[in-house]
Amino acid sequence: MSKTTLALVNLRGYTIIIVLAFHSCIAYIVSQPRSALPFDSPPYGWLANPIVDADRWLGFDLFCATQFIYMMQLMFFLSGLFVWSSLKRKGAGGFLYDRILRLGLPFVVGVYLVMPLAYYPVYRVTATNTSWPEFWSHWMALPFWPARHAGESLAALSAKAAAHPLRFFLVLAGISAVAYVPLASIYPPWQWVRFGPIHFQPTLAPQYVIYFFAGAVLGTYRLDQGLLGADGMPMRRWGRWLAGAFAAFLLWIIPTALSVKGQGEPLPGLHFVADLGLVLYAPCACLGLAAIFMRFASVPRPMLDGLSGNAYGIYLFHYVFVLWTQYLLLGVAMPGIVKGVIVFSVTLVLSWATTVLACRTSIGNRVVGGRRAEPAVVRHA
Repeated sequence: MSKTTLALVNLRGYTIIIVLAFHSCIAYIVSQPRSALPFDSPPYGWLANPIVDADRWLGFDLFCATQFIYMMQLMFFLSGLFVWSSLKRKGAGGFLYDRILRLGLPFVVGVYLVMPLAYYPVYRVTATNTSWPEFWSHWMALPFWPARHAGESLAALSAKAAAHPLRFFLVLAGISAVAYVPLASIYPPWQWVRFGPIHFQPTLAPQYVIYFFAGAVLGTYRLDQGLLGADGMPMRRWGRWLAGAFAAFLLWIIPTALSVKGQGEPLPGLHFVADLGLVLYAPCACLGLAAIFMRFASVPRPMLDGLSGNAYGIYLFHYVFVLWTQYLLLGVAMPGIVKGVIVFSVTLVLSWATTVLACRTSIGNRVVGGRRAEPAVVRHA
């Protein structure tokens, strides 16, 4: 395994830790609503703030803000990096079959089993009758239920990205801005909308597609010789990417905070400045983190390797443990920072353990683990 691949495996393990930590801390941010939001009433604000705890810590607000505007983009970017190699290895038919099995079946299980189980404690917070049958009736009453030449072209784009990394960054940021700015004039980045059982953030959803495609483009070229290679410019200039991410974050957070508090409305162009900061921060953070891991974490890290290998299952199961642990801690008097650490620790251990147990079954290993059963070795006497 090349140094670049090792670094990206470690980065994927780090990313799933960040996702779990982000969701674990949301209940304890100061900017949460004052009280739990009603389960049956539009606009169903509990989708964004499932558990509202009175014990809070301002540090979690800063942590969640720094992760919110790049975290999912990074996940889709990393997913896209390995698409082309998987497609070439499995062929179009095998790749499509694997995607349907690996994404379709967990989606059905998630919608009809994992998510109801996860959101049950959210219902219990405000319900008078907290029985499971009563919850199920309320849950179902919610209005959520109604090729080869291409590869050569993408490889050429990847080679150009390696030769001109700044141009790649500007193109990625520019495409992101074109997709984001018009939508941001209608929806704030934290607003969720629903389409049947699917909930998404309209301003950020196109960004995930863009970053997935960007990762797929880079993945068509040899990773260790392309933009993310050990000799690539991002790795040699990792400090600049980090400084750029910090500057872009300030460009987003300051006007956003002023606008949320109502102090920035008279200032023309303030929202555009915030939008600019967001679309610059995400590519800086993605490339900067990739560079940092290539520079300092391009050797095997057993824990990160284990998290990376089980990342899909951990992501699939983690929200159940996040919300139930937050719910069980509602009546416990302790600082918000302590609760956040407890929720993260419990979620990490239990979602990881659940994934490992699921992978011990043939269907779980195939769907959650994404691994085919190894053929038996026949020993001849």
